Amino acid sequence: MPRYIYRAITQNGVIIKNRVESNSKIQLIRMLKNNNLQPISIEQISYRNNNGAVKKQKKNVTDIQEIMKNVNTTQINKEKRRTLSTKEKINLYFARTEKITPRDLVVFTQNFYLLKKANFNNIHALNTIIQSTENVSFKGVLEDILAGVEAGENMYTTMEYYSNIFPYIYINMIKVGELSGSLTNSLEQAVKYLDDTEALNKKLRSILIPNIAQFVLLLVMLVVGTLFAIPAIQGVFDELGTDDKLPAITLWFADFLDKAIMYWYIPAAILIIAAGAITFYVNTPKGKYNFDYFKYKMPIFGELIFALDFSRLLKAMLLNLQNGMRIQESIEVSKNVVKNYVMLSMIETSISNILMGASWIEPFEKSGLAKPMETEMLKIGMQTDLTEMMEKLVEYMQIDIDNIMTKIMKALPEVVYAIVGAVLIFFVLVVLVPCVQVYMGNFLFSAYGV
Repeated sequence: MPRYIYRAITQNGVIIKNRVESNSKIQLIRMLKNNNLQPISIEQISYRNNNGAVKKQKKNVTDIQEIMKNVNTTQINKEKRRTLSTKEKINLYFARTEKITPRDLVVFTQNFYLLKKANFNNIHALNTIIQSTENVSFKGVLEDILAGVEAGENMYTTMEYYSNIFPYIYINMIKVGELSGSLTNSLEQAVKYLDDTEALNKKLRSILIPNIAQFVLLLVMLVVGTLFAIPAIQGVFDELGTDDKLPAITLWFADFLDKAIMYWYIPAAILIIAAGAITFYVNTPKGKYNFDYFKYKMPIFGELIFALDFSRLLKAMLLNLQNGMRIQESIEVSKNVVKNYVMLSMIETSISNILMGASWIEPFEKSGLAKPMETEMLKIGMQTDLTEMMEKLVEYMQIDIDNIMTKIMKALPEVVYAIVGAVLIFFVLVVLVPCVQVYMGNFLFSAYGV
């Protein structure tokens, strides 16, 4: 286990220095911060096993209790006690709470790709990036990845410990690249994946956020108007003794809201039970499979989700084929870039077909999800040059994905506008019509018998 000497500062300004053992530097940093200690410097001095012999570094699961024992033996240098300034307290707070953003991951991937393209080895590239990384938390994660690489491990092995930072697809892109010997190409794909994901998210946010805000505002106005404006109007009618009545839809909705407020626990319980039942079902193997199948068949986004997954699989296979792998090995390694159970089942069937001497393309063709053009190109590739044909297929699928996204960007606003429009019409009928009725004053004729 590695041994470190660290210097840290407490919230009261006490400087602490100690020698401890930890599985990695990032885990030591986390342990210190969890104990309200802000690291000043951490230096690795050795790496020893239980017999005291120096050995090769290897990442293991953190033994928190062992580290905590070391922390409890820390000696405090009271002569260095001092009071932190306001600026230091602010910097200390932000350093402790700094979050790792998607932008940090994009910048890291872009820089790492450029350095690999310039023929940097992994250790040199990581060292260079760490020196220029400003985010303290992310810098610690990269140092942990570097420690694993220096110990002879693949990068994806350490990244799996940080699945909250590195997306599943991202980790497996790196895994495919490292196992196939084409990390530079995988990094290029990862950069494109992150850029495309961010671009798609921006487009969706630009459409959804304004319309969702309008939708929520209309709902609030509908509920508030029904709870306050409608009773006030009804009070005016009752006071003047008019025979006029509020619209039937207004009375119905007002009665519905009154009962919903009075018996709020019933719909709340129904929603909680329904959400729990759905969550439980989706977490079962059958439920997960059915939910993943729904993703591929859902309106608007289903075609895009399948196209993205299938495209990632083919790109990973292409990398492996270009590096001399056989088809079976290529598929087995490439399946890690997919998380959807439906796609995984097709891949497993495809591998089984290869072992039995049948066509590996058949499961994708019979699924009805892949387009005929895509499966036909694969069949032609098997008869000619599969690698060359898959290059053309990947290009074709990228164009197809762009076309699908264009269609979604056109259809999505229409769907959102239709929903918002329906709520707006309901708001007019329930709230605005009674208000206009009062404004026009026609009920006064009935009240005075005219």
